[in-house]
Order: sequence, then C-alpha cells, then structure tokens
Amino acid sequence: MRNFILTVGCILLFAANVQAQFTVKLMATSVATRQNEPIYVSGNFNNWNPKDEQYRLKPFGGSRLGIVLKDMAPGNYAFKFTRGSFDKVECLADGRDMNDRVLLVNTDIDTSLSIAGWKDDYPQKPKPYTASPQVTVMDTAFYIPQLHSTRRIWLYLPKNYYQTTQTYPVLYMQDGQNLFNEQTAFAGEWGIDECLDTLSQKLGKYCIVVGIDNSGDKRMSEYSPYTIASGKIGKDSVKGEGAAYVDFIVHTLKPYIDQHYRTQKGPYYTYIAGSSMGAVISYYAAMKYPNIFGAAGIFSPAFWLYSPQQLKPDVSANFKPVYYFYAGGKESATMIGDMDAVIKNLDTYPSHIIRRSVYPPGIHKEKYWRDEFPAFYNWLMQLY
Repeated sequence: MRNFILTVGCILLFAANVQAQFTVKLMATSVATRQNEPIYVSGNFNNWNPKDEQYRLKPFGGSRLGIVLKDMAPGNYAFKFTRGSFDKVECLADGRDMNDRVLLVNTDIDTSLSIAGWKDDYPQKPKPYTASPQVTVMDTAFYIPQLHSTRRIWLYLPKNYYQTTQTYPVLYMQDGQNLFNEQTAFAGEWGIDECLDTLSQKLGKYCIVVGIDNSGDKRMSEYSPYTIASGKIGKDSVKGEGAAYVDFIVHTLKPYIDQHYRTQKGPYYTYIAGSSMGAVISYYAAMKYPNIFGAAGIFSPAFWLYSPQQLKPDVSANFKPVYYFYAGGKESATMIGDMDAVIKNLDTYPSHIIRRSVYPPGIHKEKYWRDEFPAFYNWLMQLY
C-alpha cells in the first residue's frame, strides 16, 4: 500500500510539473529615446512578430512600461524590444547590435530592464557584398502564377560547373536573401556558397542550390501550409498559402531549372531545406511530393503553430521519410518537444531515414543554422 501511495504521489508530482505555467512580468524602467512611441516585445513566444498588438508594452505608472505574459510553459525564451519593425529594434548604447535577451522560465518572474538605444537612431554602415563568384541572381522578378506574385531567385553553381559536362543534384532553399550575401541578409547570412566551395571539393560531391527569396510581409502566409488560428501570432488568423507556394516550386520553378541547367532528375537528386517557417514548408513539401523531394533539411521548425494532426503525415504506407532535423536548446520552450513528436510519427514508417541534431546552447538565429549546415550537407551527400 505504501508503495502504491508513493507511486501515485510521484505521478501527481510529475503531472503538476508537466502542466506548470508561469507568469513573466517584463518592465522597461528606462528607455533611452522615443519614449512616447509604441514599444513591443518580440520573441520566440510570438514567432518574432515585431508588431504584435498583444505584446505591446503598457504604462505601469511613472515612466515605466511593461507587459505581463501569462501561462508561460517552462523553458528558455529569447526576445527583444522593437518599435514595430526590426529596423527599429533595440541595440546597445553605441549603436551596435545586441544579442537576444534570454530568460529561463521555471518560476514566476518579475524583471526590470533598460532599453539603451534603437537601431534606427544610428547611421547604418553599408553591409558588404559577400556572395562568391559562383552565386548569381537568376531573376529579380521570377513570376509565381500560383500566387500571382514575383520573386528574386538566387542560383549557386558549383565551381566546376563550366569546366565539365556533368549533371548535378539540386537543393531548393527558402529565405534566399539570407543564404549567400550579407548585404541582403536579415540577421546574418548562412554562407552556403563558401561552405559548398570547401565541402564539395573535400567530399568530391557537388550540388546546385536554388535560393527563393521570401516575400517579406507575406512570408508567414506563403510558408504556412495551413491557416494559422487567430491568437497564435496575433489577434487575426493567417491564411495558409503554403500549398500554392510548394506547387510553384514543383510545377514552375523546378521545370525551369531542369530545362536551363544541367540537373540530375528524380527524388534521389532533388532536396529542399529551410529554417523556422521555411522549415515548416520544407517539411510539408517533402510529404506532399515524395516523388519530387528525396530529402529535406528542417532547421528550427515552427511546429508550435500547428496541431499534432496537421503535422502527422497523410501519405501512403510506403512513404519513405528522409529528414534532417535540427533545433537549438535555447529556442522556444516547446521547440525540441514539438520536433521530437514529429520525428516519432515519422519513425513509424519502416523505411525512414531520420537524423536528429540538437545543439544545447543554440538559439533561433541564422548563425546557428549556418554552423549546422555543413553537417546537414555532409549527411545529404552520403545518402544516395
């Protein structure tokens, strides 16, 4: 009987810990300039939305501004203050970029913070053009009939492309402006070109990379395969246009690439990858078109926006999932758990090939995806 009571007690204690929710109070007690303009908190708890009205700071008496975040699950949370866009994000007092603020939530928190400066108060230093000679802009306005839109398309061709007649596998990547060039990158480039220049020669395996720019204000919609419910990242729902976006890659962009460049055809030689929402749409694309994409790189996926049923594969029993998953240990509180739940579903397919990589200090940022990409590429080139 005593053992039974102890067991029940342990179960109840475990359940309490699992269900624990905390309150986080963030107080800005000092704001260097522009105190009268609206200030928002943007972080991995609202998909880094810089102007989410639900996360707007409110007066708390005197000159203090603050926000109370309720029902926060235990975990690490990264955030910054903005004035409505990342052009107006907080920075250090001398204008330099600052690291994300990070809070470990395992109890209720009441913390006071100072905002030392705003990025737009300091003259911008021109960003350098860092793309290698292997990178070109294939088109500044490639037409997307499925979305009635246009998009800049980047192209990386291997160093030996013009010295041989060989054909190459192709990797399609999201957020093209962040892949090759510091000048166009939002928060640092991935350095895909420099990485492949080195790794391809070392491995003796070469690859074409097609980078598709995101649309900016419609990125969330185009990278979402399903409508995002209201309250998830703002008061309004977000229409999911991801299915049309993936159809563009498969039915419009890929045929163009195959026609104009020396590509290897078939799923063994066609891959897709992305980060955050770009990871979500890459995961979906590989499920929707397993006869097109033979492998997918899923970096820090924003799976928390969707129900388990939406993320569960709706494919035939002979589906062969081939995925590389990466997450940082200091991303959102549910990042690794959400990712592992998806992996568990994929593990039920007998022919699956899954690589799971977790970097405990990693946060939701391009630097960490850049650091992880060589391991992904090495894994990818050993598959077929």
